[in-house]
Amino acid sequence: MTQPLRPILIAAALAITTPVLPILAADAAKPVQNTAIKASLAPEFSAKSVQGGSISSRTLAGKGYIVNFFGSWCPYCRKEIPDMVALQQKYEKQGFTFVGMAFQDNEQTMPDFIWQNNINYPIVMADEAIRNSFSRQVSGGVRSVPTLFAINRDGRLIEVITGARTKEAFETIILKTLKKPAR
Repeated sequence: MTQPLRPILIAAALAITTPVLPILAADAAKPVQNTAIKASLAPEFSAKSVQGGSISSRTLAGKGYIVNFFGSWCPYCRKEIPDMVALQQKYEKQGFTFVGMAFQDNEQTMPDFIWQNNINYPIVMADEAIRNSFSRQVSGGVRSVPTLFAINRDGRLIEVITGARTKEAFETIILKTLKKPAR
């Protein structure tokens, strides 16, 4: 490539990609929005994790779990991962797990992302069927990340939150999912 063409190509690439960056940033939810819900049955799903195992709402029956829609491209999502890894380790033996749903992400680079971030919970590529199943629980559907769905041991959806959370907020939600259902 000749030197005079390089600045033109760089300028063209910036002109094409710069308008897209605010759209991607808007999809990364910054403020926390808690959606009030009635404790309905959790959305059903079944998928193969990027790590190779099968995971479904049926295999999670009797456990508390959080389905977390995220993007490896999302700075807020990336910031939450170390807290989620630590809490997964802390609460896994008590019957809790996170399930990461990679939203609008690259399946080929996801194994490296999982390894680089020491992710110790299943990651699933959120296909259209999974997105549709969970989108029914949110006004306007799942459109931004991070968005979490907290499910208790009874298989009931107890909370939907859009936006980033702190480790303490995650822990509060985890404890709610592990609470024995009132009979």
